[in-house]
Amino acid sequence: VQLVESGGGLVLPGGSLRLSCAASGSIFIAYGWYRQAPGKQRELVADISSGGSTNYADSVKGRFTISRDNAKKTVYLQMNSLKPEDTAVYYCHVRTIINTMYWGQGTQVTVSP
Repeated sequence: VQLVESGGGLVLPGGSLRLSCAASGSIFIAYGWYRQAPGKQRELVADISSGGSTNYADSVKGRFTISRDNAKKTVYLQMNSLKPEDTAVYYCHVRTIINTMYWGQGTQVTVSP
């Protein structure tokens, strides 16, 4: 299984970024995005099931949107109205049809004036 993340970077407060995670090597039934800020534990940001049901952390509801393209085996995280506290390394997470789980390499998101 390979996960290739892209889309991180430096953005001003109030700005937007879109993260992408392209998966290959298996059949994937669920995708998620997690983040880890310096000195903090990794936390769930959002996830999306095989049926398209979504779940968001309270801190990002109304600002972030997770979506998936099944044909491309790709999951996206559209992040709007970014705040400095959103600064973290963002990790893609997938669960396969045989219930194994994998992590991406992480992409840095920095929100700063």
